[in-house]
Amino acid sequence: MCYHIFAFIAGFVLDLLIGDPHFIPHPVRLIGSLISFLDKRLNCDAGYNSSEKKLNLIKYKRGMLLVFTVIFATFAISVIIIVAAYSINLYAGVIAEAVMTWQILATKCLRVESMRVYDALRTDGVDAGRRAVSMIVGRDTSVLDAAGVTRAAVETIAENTSDGVIAPMLYTAIGGPVLGFVYKAVNTMDSMLGYKNDKYMYFGRFAARLDDVVNFIPARISAYLMIAAAFIGGRHFDGKNAYHIFKRDRFNHASPNSAQTESVCAGALRVQLAGDAVYFGKLVKKKYIGDGLREIEYEDIKRANRLMYITAFLCELLSVAVMSLVLILL
Repeated sequence: MCYHIFAFIAGFVLDLLIGDPHFIPHPVRLIGSLISFLDKRLNCDAGYNSSEKKLNLIKYKRGMLLVFTVIFATFAISVIIIVAAYSINLYAGVIAEAVMTWQILATKCLRVESMRVYDALRTDGVDAGRRAVSMIVGRDTSVLDAAGVTRAAVETIAENTSDGVIAPMLYTAIGGPVLGFVYKAVNTMDSMLGYKNDKYMYFGRFAARLDDVVNFIPARISAYLMIAAAFIGGRHFDGKNAYHIFKRDRFNHASPNSAQTESVCAGALRVQLAGDAVYFGKLVKKKYIGDGLREIEYEDIKRANRLMYITAFLCELLSVAVMSLVLILL
């Protein structure tokens, strides 16, 4: 097991140093391609002359079929890669695990993408900021002012601290890169299919619910780790307020998980997040998170990233400690 721990640490270090270079094909893009392929073939009404209720049930079952197909394919390919690598020798297996762990995590990628919003706002103004933030959020950014652009970026960092960093790290610690990639597959299906519109209301429902389930515990672990990060992160963070806003606002979201870390981040930075937003031309009413003890500013993007990094390091240390304890006990 000690070499699994080494691979786990090496993968995290690779993520911090390299991130996700665009010239390297990423496995999640391959998972996304499979999802798109199945979506086009399964999410259609062709050949069915049924009532709306029956048609919706058919869409739901087809969505379930897509989910299980993608999970099975991801699991099988991941197992084949690991087994093939270890069949060569121990070093090849450890390298394969480390590389796969690196590709599962998104710590540096999240910082790089969000800092593009920071750089755009700081050097080129709000229009450039809108274009930059539109690459990482699903809302309509054309109506956002500078504060709205910053708020969207900070919310993305806060939410993806759990979805893109802590949750995949925890699943990888528990079940290696195989379970880590299965988690990424579930998360990717939710991001591609979990829309509440006519096309995906029923077809994507199972994927969205499964994502809620697999993120339920990691989101809460992420929140408590982020609270700890706020206490040790320095003068820009308010640990007491982070805990206060978390306890009060952690359910101020349609998702049972998203506001867990968003509430901590809002409290730590003493700003207000969330609120109404426009998606696909429609205004979506959303509760506010945080009190807004001060006005949000683009420097908060850097601060949110720092909070995310400290949270990631705490999770890595905790995971390695637990894995080492298991190794000692076994």
